[in-house]
Order: sequence, then C-alpha cells, then structure tokens
Amino acid sequence: MNFEIIAGEATPSVPLVIHIPHSATAIPPEVRRTFCLNDDQLRRELLRMTDWYTDRLFHGAAALGGTLFINRMSRLVVDPERFPDDRQEVMAAKGMGAVYTKTADGQPLRRPWSPKERTDLLDAYFHPYAQSFEAVVSRMLDRHGRCLIIDGHSFPSVPLPYEQDQETPRPEICLGIDDLHTPEALVGAVETLCVGQRLRVARNTPFAGTYVPLRYWHRESRVSSIMIEIRRDLYMDEETGAETQGLTRTQELIASMLERLTKSSLLASHFTRSNG
Repeated sequence: MNFEIIAGEATPSVPLVIHIPHSATAIPPEVRRTFCLNDDQLRRELLRMTDWYTDRLFHGAAALGGTLFINRMSRLVVDPERFPDDRQEVMAAKGMGAVYTKTADGQPLRRPWSPKERTDLLDAYFHPYAQSFEAVVSRMLDRHGRCLIIDGHSFPSVPLPYEQDQETPRPEICLGIDDLHTPEALVGAVETLCVGQRLRVARNTPFAGTYVPLRYWHRESRVSSIMIEIRRDLYMDEETGAETQGLTRTQELIASMLERLTKSSLLASHFTRSNG
C-alpha cells in the first residue's frame, strides 16, 4: 500500500488526524528507473529530503484516539502536499512541484519524460492518496462536526540549497499556520509548551502553511490544521541519518503537544464557536 491509515487506540476516537507525508524512503522500481541519479547520489538525496522518523515521533496520537495517515512512499515519487497543477504550485519553479524534476541542489532528478508519464504517476500515487485523506477528514466531520489536522514534518538544521532563506537563524520548532484553518488558540497552546521547555519556536519560519484537502481548503472553517516541524538535530545525526538519544525526548515533547491540542479548553471553545 502506498499509504497507511492507523486508527486511534482510545475509545471513543477524537477528531484528530495526524498527517505524515515525508517520512518514507521507498521508491518503486518503475519510478526508480526514471531517475538520473546513481545509487550513491540517491542515498544522499534521500538523506537530505526525508523527514526522518516523523512517523515514530507523532505516533503517540494513536493512544489519544487520533488517526494517523502516513505516506509509505518517498516524496521523490510524488509529493502529496503540493498542488497537482504546477501553475498553482510555487515550488514548481524550483523543480519541486507534485512531481519533482530537480534535486535539493538544483540538479536533474529525472530523465526527460512526456506529460503522459507525469499524468500516469499522479494517477497512480498522488490522486488516490489525496482522495483517501479527504475521505478520512470527511468521516471526522460527519462523526464529530469538526476535524483537526496536525501536519507532521522535520527540517534540517542548515538550509538546503533550494531554500529561499539561507540566513535566518532556525528555530527548534516551526509552526506552519493558515489564516482560515489555524486558530490562534492552537498556535498559542504549542508556543506556550515550547517556551516552557526552553525551545525556540517560530511561525511560518523556515517553512510556511499547513495541509488541508483541496475540497476543504479555504472553504470549511470546521477543518482546523497546524503544521508542526521539528529541527532534525534534536533527535538524529543529520550526517548519517541515525537516531540519537534525543529521539525519545522529542517523542515525549510531541506527545505533550498532541495532548494539549486535543484536550485543551481553548481548542474545545474554538470548535464550539465554529459550530454555533
């Protein structure tokens, strides 16, 4: 399966969906054949571009009754968080739209190919993923009248070459927000927790925005979403990809974030106002 849906362990469930789009490294053989990179170059690209261990870091949501939606294919196959139409996707200018054509340092990733091959790739991997995620959110709305999406990511401590901002100091926690879909109560709850842990936290720096299915994006205020990005040196060796002792501490930190977001009175009052 190209993705995995893990239902919450608690009963009853809560209207929480954890989205993990970039933690995997799997690349099907038929897709691998379209790449220009040799095996060593591909290993290096995966080391840089994968959000390592985020499926484990956010797994505590299951104990709270939340649902995890995990991409089991590398983002180098397709990136499910991009707009499928390159005319709408700002990262397409970097060769990193829904289907990447360039590496992190701007070198060719794929051999030249036809528009039909791109369409076939989207049909095989992108659209089924998007439709299934939308269906999960729709079920949450039907069952609970609301849905909170937490978009789980990580980022390198040093900017990659494709990144626009190469100079701003990087926080340890980045929160991606959206004017419609991210209530201030959500952001404040996480910020307060991070400050209490003496962690630097920033909004939309170095990455901005958060994932919402296109059907609901800027159309449905009952769908709330916040992106939580963790700086990788907190929990892994960025040179080798190996986990460090910080992984357990980071798991505990994220579990505290998830619990605060799902159980706080601030979140409950937001949903009440939205549904009133």
